[in-house]
Amino acid sequence: MVITTHPLTLISHSLCPYVQRAAIVLAEKGIAFERKDIDLAHKPAWFLEVSPLGKTPVLLVGDQAVFESAVICEYLDDTAAPRLHPQAALQRAQHRSWMEFASAVLSNIGAFYNAPSEEALVASATALRLKFQHLEAVLGQGPYFAGERFSMVDAAFGPVFRYFDVFDGIGDFGIFSDTPRVNAWRCALAQRASVRKAVSPDYPQLLRAFLQQRGSALSRRMAARPALSAEVSCS
Repeated sequence: MVITTHPLTLISHSLCPYVQRAAIVLAEKGIAFERKDIDLAHKPAWFLEVSPLGKTPVLLVGDQAVFESAVICEYLDDTAAPRLHPQAALQRAQHRSWMEFASAVLSNIGAFYNAPSEEALVASATALRLKFQHLEAVLGQGPYFAGERFSMVDAAFGPVFRYFDVFDGIGDFGIFSDTPRVNAWRCALAQRASVRKAVSPDYPQLLRAFLQQRGSALSRRMAARPALSAEVSCS
């Protein structure tokens, strides 16, 4: 394993879940890095030079850029201990598959908070519930995806579950109503230091402000009732 000696800078956006993945992996490996937030609505020219897709995250390794969260996480796992992927090739491939599944869930989450009508909102909540039912069927006794060992799949799902800490303060959408193992996993990740510290303390407020500006069915629900607690309830 080659350990880089170059300074690392994570180019970030305060709400980007894919940035959180990289930040979690960096924290799990105990790697020092600088985090630099940008405004994606007004992308600086220097950022577009290192991010051909115009997206966060970007990891600067010295003056060399690595972009796309999955690639960044793989690079970090190749170059710094402890390894977060399994050693066996088949298990490693399966974990990568579930990381892609996490990305699909994030797409469903985007559809949920952008749903233009109550009907679309309910349909999006149903799609999310089905996704988590798939996860329920493959999870073991936990506390993490692969048991006692924290893995790259956990780093991918920590940002996924964080959205629901805020959604739960808006209403009960029944998304986790029949997934006890997913609920336990969600709680374990919420208590993990690397997951908690992947965002700033004002993340819930920033996310709520973002959601209120969507002009969506969820925005209208938020306007109709005060915010509830954004903390995960874990017993």
